[in-house]
Amino acid sequence: MSTRSSQRSHPTAGHGADDPVDGFLSALEALLARYRLVADRRHVHVGDTGRKAHVLLAGDGPPLVLVIGGAVPAAFWVPLMAQLGGRRLHAIELPGFGLSDATTYTPDTLRRTAVDHLAGILDSLGIGPAPFVTQSMGSQWTNWLAEEEPGRVQRQVMIACPAFFLDTSAIAPFRLASLPGLGPLMMTVQRPTTKTAEKMLRAVGESPDGVEELRDVLVATQRLPTYTPSVLALMRSVMRRTRPRPLVVTSANQLRHVRHPVRLIWGDRDPFGGVPAGQRIAELIPDADLHVVPGGHAPWFHQAERVARLTQQFLEVRR
Repeated sequence: MSTRSSQRSHPTAGHGADDPVDGFLSALEALLARYRLVADRRHVHVGDTGRKAHVLLAGDGPPLVLVIGGAVPAAFWVPLMAQLGGRRLHAIELPGFGLSDATTYTPDTLRRTAVDHLAGILDSLGIGPAPFVTQSMGSQWTNWLAEEEPGRVQRQVMIACPAFFLDTSAIAPFRLASLPGLGPLMMTVQRPTTKTAEKMLRAVGESPDGVEELRDVLVATQRLPTYTPSVLALMRSVMRRTRPRPLVVTSANQLRHVRHPVRLIWGDRDPFGGVPAGQRIAELIPDADLHVVPGGHAPWFHQAERVARLTQQFLEVRR
């Protein structure tokens, strides 16, 4: 298969070889070529917020929405997207990451921001009720959407530990980023390089070996001007003194009231939450099952075929 990316440019693109947006687009093209994925990219309006979100689109068929976690771009889904056939895939990211416009993250408005972001993108794309594939904070945001707009999420595959379900938390670098003073200093000292990106991949339980294009996309993402302020603001919104804020924690009682079917695909070395956490979550959600696969917080990096098979089997079930 050949690759294709649309020429709908980000407003800041095209400022020379050293422009960070150009660097991101080059890394994205290399990633698409590596996985032989034919994809289009589009900037869509996020409701009436005045913001636009960057969306990767691929395939044909009924819609499937993919929501990545925080601090990474939608492009991280590419290895999995290349294995998911028979669907029109819409991979979206959180505000301020990838080429999506930034927003103002605050603790009191985070949930409203999350729901408006996802609902606004779906409305712009003309997507009604649909199944979702989500990861980390993307799982948390999608669950909030399902609570606030019942029926919008038909089914959900949660890959990796969902953000702040029960007593799970973030890894140390993200917890430290939430601290005033230390967070900005840490982000300044740790400049985006191949070495620091590989260190981050290892920190989330994934080997950087064999995923060089994903690593390069991460470096390019971290060089975008919206990245550092978005990471700092988002981490301050979800954590206080390195602990999750009560407002963002999904409790056992909330899990008991999840209305849609859920499949959990859990990496056996996910540092955000171990397999026992996945077992407790699966027991609490009324219609859920758990599948453990080798990997960390992004197990499809090295297990794309297996994760795709588990995903497609779940999406094909009629209940």
